[in-house]
Amino acid sequence: MQNTLDLNPEERAVLDWIDTRADGMIETVKAWSAINSGSRNADGLEAMRAELETAFAATGGEISAIELPPTTVVDPDGTVREQAFTPAFHCRIRPQAPIRIVMTGHHDTVFPAGSHFQDTTLWDNDTLNGPGVADMKGGILVMLHGILGLERSPWKDEIGIDVLISPDEEIGSLGSGPILAELGAGADIGMTYEPALADGSLAGARKGSGNWSLKVSGRSAHAGREHHLGRNALAAACQFGLGLDDLNGKRPDVTFNLARIDGGGPPNVVPDNAVVRFNVRVKTENDRVWVEAELERLVDEIRVRDGIEAELHGGFTRPPKPMSPANAKMFEWTRAAGTALGLDIRWQDTGGVCEGNNLWAAGCPNVDTLGVRGADIHSDREIVKLSSFAERAKLSAILLMKFAQGQFDAREARALAKAGPQA
Repeated sequence: MQNTLDLNPEERAVLDWIDTRADGMIETVKAWSAINSGSRNADGLEAMRAELETAFAATGGEISAIELPPTTVVDPDGTVREQAFTPAFHCRIRPQAPIRIVMTGHHDTVFPAGSHFQDTTLWDNDTLNGPGVADMKGGILVMLHGILGLERSPWKDEIGIDVLISPDEEIGSLGSGPILAELGAGADIGMTYEPALADGSLAGARKGSGNWSLKVSGRSAHAGREHHLGRNALAAACQFGLGLDDLNGKRPDVTFNLARIDGGGPPNVVPDNAVVRFNVRVKTENDRVWVEAELERLVDEIRVRDGIEAELHGGFTRPPKPMSPANAKMFEWTRAAGTALGLDIRWQDTGGVCEGNNLWAAGCPNVDTLGVRGADIHSDREIVKLSSFAERAKLSAILLMKFAQGQFDAREARALAKAGPQA
């Protein structure tokens, strides 16, 4: 482990105060977990946003709701329509401060209103199981208390913060993406509060990700009497899906996941519609260009079938986030801050994506797993380590106070980002 970062008496007083808030954070995450805020549960998302307004009022920031633009979705029957989102939560603190930081998170979860997973259970003295306790209602509480720690310090006026907590991260940030880009472009650095692994490791480089729906249209007919008059959309969809899956292994670090095919009906009817849904992960921008060309080729191959039409909807919503010199500098500072807490913080590359991808695409270097330590997210085994609430809030508070004092130079990271990924 590298040499421990020195903390002055004012910084240690802030950390002592955060320790007194640990029990309150745990009780709050239990209450927030009980609010089902699945990505399509508008009532639950709005109830959760109201909780955020109450909690973040303690920062003294200007709180607002940001309306998000709708997105286009393809229903299982092939209908293309607009999908609305509930507003995002925004808190702006000292917009004229010399150092600008954007802090992001999400209040949606992957668990819909009808999910069987609705309650919290204490598995042991340090392990709480529940929906969203790690991903990322726990992370939001870590973010909040990192800010409140900064607010108790003598250097707070040096830092201006934009907090964005979105309702659509789990479904790709389709509505909040433009807001993330705007805030990222105007900030020196970013801090995002996805959960760390249970051992405290952070995510390093991230792949890029995109989601698509291919709408295939044909012509229905009686499967026995007039089969020759039909044009089977489901068969064309299957052809596309097999071609998509065959692309796996053709380019290193690029994966294609055929997730679902909707369509068809009674066995005696030639199906006239189908929808193919799939995800692609890429490591570089060159990979993205190759993928888009291959997708167009596959679509063209089914369009040549007599009587078949195909429309591709969707695209890449999370660009790759490399371990660039700018992002490496952010991790260097995070690890240094961890030494003050006796932590040996490590990181590893991942195929997962988050808002950190969006911030980096806007030129904003960031660390995107500053939340609680947790495991088994996106399942009914999701857990948070209770000791990590105070631990990770103190980590954020140290980072913020060191940025405010200039010991960590946030503008240095931004300059590295502007210089390019290999600077």
